[in-house]
Amino acid sequence: MNDDANPFQPPDHTVTPRFMGIPTFMRVPYVADATELDIAMIGVPFDGGVTNRPGARHGPRQVRDMSSLIRRVHHVTDVNPFELCKVGDAGDTPVNPMNLMKSLQLIEDFYTPLAEAGTMPLSVGGDHLITLPIMRAIAQNGSKHGPVGMVHFDAHTDTADEGFGGEKYHHGTPFRRAVEEGLLDPKRTIQIGIRGARSSGDYSQFSLDSGMRVIYIEEYFEMGVDAVIAETRRVVGDGPTYISFDVDGLDPVYAPGTGTPEVGGYSTHEAQRMLRGLRGLNLIGADVVEVAPPFDPTGNTALVGATMMYEMLCLLAEGRT
Repeated sequence: MNDDANPFQPPDHTVTPRFMGIPTFMRVPYVADATELDIAMIGVPFDGGVTNRPGARHGPRQVRDMSSLIRRVHHVTDVNPFELCKVGDAGDTPVNPMNLMKSLQLIEDFYTPLAEAGTMPLSVGGDHLITLPIMRAIAQNGSKHGPVGMVHFDAHTDTADEGFGGEKYHHGTPFRRAVEEGLLDPKRTIQIGIRGARSSGDYSQFSLDSGMRVIYIEEYFEMGVDAVIAETRRVVGDGPTYISFDVDGLDPVYAPGTGTPEVGGYSTHEAQRMLRGLRGLNLIGADVVEVAPPFDPTGNTALVGATMMYEMLCLLAEGRT
């Protein structure tokens, strides 16, 4: 049973087994009015920006299911986010799978009242384009933060320009558009794990020219986790910062269920260590994206996504208090 003093937490698994009930993120209550929460966990089931292998629209549902394995207290930091904050599952944003631009607006509209209420969003996509409307709500409609910094875990910079017949919006463009719209401060942005052959030109040139700190995977392995953490903290400083975690930043042996896998990435443990190294930063929200269940019938990629989500939940809850 839930603690009467704080109903926004998972039920006792000895009374309600983890395999029972309608799945929610980490078995917290579903809360229709998320503005009453400190941290809202949200699904964004949209992959209309994918350029090759779709399937991430199914990510939120399977991450919810696999997140039933998540327990309360972090084994390294002793943080119990469910005691520190009111945490709930706010459900899924509305989307229109036939209309990309309308979906971006629907997603932004969902997050806007949360930003205005000061509720921190912790989201699961969906492809990486979903971060753009979330940032629009946080940095623009919330009006409390202005351009935000970002810690970006990914194999790709996602700062490409127009492609596919002049389309400006797809999962390879969100952070170029975010800089252009004044939502993202490139000089307070670090991108970790970038790799993979390019189709043409330098896919990362906008990131480099705008002042983002790009850590290619070769530099990552030369530096080591501790040095990458120190560099990350130097880049983002003490300003408001968003975390965006694309599971394809991981080596695909750990997360094969994703649309654009790139071999040669970091491990799940290294990713956990990097996330834990962000304790104490001024964090305002986070997301996990590109979990595509059709490419991993084992469910392991969704479990990885849920686990990284939990790591970020602990960071957000501790920072909130």
